[in-house]
Amino acid sequence: MKKTIAQLTYIPLYTKHPKEKVEDLLEFVAQHDVEVDVNYLSTTIKGETELVFDLIREIYDERVGEGEQFRFHVELLSPVED
Repeated sequence: MKKTIAQLTYIPLYTKHPKEKVEDLLEFVAQHDVEVDVNYLSTTIKGETELVFDLIREIYDERVGEGEQFRFHVELLSPVED
């Protein structure tokens, strides 16, 4: 089965606690059925294509719903065999 890899960079704007916002996001991602690799400037997730795309949408909708202002960079790599 092929899996999709996405590299995510989330940058909270106009907040006094950006680290907490990023930690909240990482906890949210960890609740999903994807592999997670946290790096200094970005987080990589790997999983079934549908799950990865759904998670990206959930992250976006969740942050917008909480009234946050942010930059959310998503880089997608071509699918790889698992």
